[in-house]
Amino acid sequence: MRVHFIAIGGAAMHSLAIALYQKGNLVTGSDDEIFDPARTQLSNAGLLPDSFGWFPERITPDLDAIVLGMHAHKDNPELKRALELGIRVYSYPEFLYRETADKTRVVIAGSHGKTTITSLVMHVLRYNGYHFDYMVGSRLEGFDNTVSLSPDTRIAVFEGDEYLSSCLDPRPKFHLYQPQIALISGIAWDHINVFPTWEGYVDQFRIFISDMPSSGHLIYCAEDAELKALAGSVNPALQKESYSTPEYTVAQDTCILHQKGQSYPLKIFGRHNMQNIAGARLVCQQLGLSDEQFFKAVIHFSGAGKRLQLLGQKESTAIFLDFAHSPSKVDATVRAVREQFAGRRLVACLELHTYSSLNRKFLGHYRNTMDGADDAVVFFNPQTILHKRLEMLSKEEVALAFARKGLNVLTEKSELEDFLHATVGENTVVLLMSSGNFSGINFKELSETLLRRKL
Repeated sequence: MRVHFIAIGGAAMHSLAIALYQKGNLVTGSDDEIFDPARTQLSNAGLLPDSFGWFPERITPDLDAIVLGMHAHKDNPELKRALELGIRVYSYPEFLYRETADKTRVVIAGSHGKTTITSLVMHVLRYNGYHFDYMVGSRLEGFDNTVSLSPDTRIAVFEGDEYLSSCLDPRPKFHLYQPQIALISGIAWDHINVFPTWEGYVDQFRIFISDMPSSGHLIYCAEDAELKALAGSVNPALQKESYSTPEYTVAQDTCILHQKGQSYPLKIFGRHNMQNIAGARLVCQQLGLSDEQFFKAVIHFSGAGKRLQLLGQKESTAIFLDFAHSPSKVDATVRAVREQFAGRRLVACLELHTYSSLNRKFLGHYRNTMDGADDAVVFFNPQTILHKRLEMLSKEEVALAFARKGLNVLTEKSELEDFLHATVGENTVVLLMSSGNFSGINFKELSETLLRRKL
């Protein structure tokens, strides 16, 4: 097949392009800007465009398909040319479904935990010798790419994002995968630029459940009241199974999971991750794996990229990086680190970076989410607010929204770096939370500097 990607530099788009190329297809692409890691990865695969911009002359009748990324708008000249020529235009999720239509599709959905649960299932399958297709939102140890497609697999495991598919297709991505096996981890309002009301956001999960075939299997977290009610009332013919947080203890900075008289020391930690493991176990059961196979693999799982990722540690000081940005994720992540390292000083730093987190109407949902930290910082870049065309925020209203005594609100990268250098010492855990990079901080260099300077 000859496939052209419009907006090939996207986090998911470039991974799909590489996967298709590795499958033997002829792949080209365009974008007006491409940043690392996508730029380097496309270059290594020989797929980086020679020049940036949109070139309608690249859209020719011999193309079999166009894959359209969310970054591209309806007036994109390459898109307009493709429509004029009648070339089939797919959104990213639509194309993934096309490539796996004859396989057993597993979709992991929910407002939080999607990446970790998907990664857990992938890790367990790989550990037990399964060959499968996948799409996940973060890099995982042992996997070369975040997307893989192969003609000889019978299982496809997808992370199911509720964000929109493309400018031509306003449906949430996870509506397009049509899974036979699905998991929903929980529902916590997010993406208010697309779903401006709580009811509208919940409706997306109602549609997802309703659209599943009656022969399908839905797994859901029973500790989420909204989700439990939804699962109990929608699509009654569907097979449903719930899970909750299993028993666990923390000893000497190690989280130990207890299951049916057995104890399993883990490399990951936190109540939310124990919950994620419980959900992943039920998914793996549906795919034919035994509990013995599951736990033998899980004890070696070290987590997905930017999900409580250990940047560095030395003696009694450790530095973690997490993707947490929505209120529920921030709260769960701070609680997890507090529980795991109860005897250490916790310094928690959150960057407000997404449209929702920088929106004055949404900001109050972060109330008390940083209370578990000994020192707390909320960082935002005013230029990001301008770029997203939102009303400017003041430090005072951010502090008021979080309602946390002694909260430090910073807007300059240098301020944050100075704060960390002055605060981090022995017996300290640093938690950096963001879907961005705190206006360009090199996390690896920062971690190395802090550990070298203090210890």
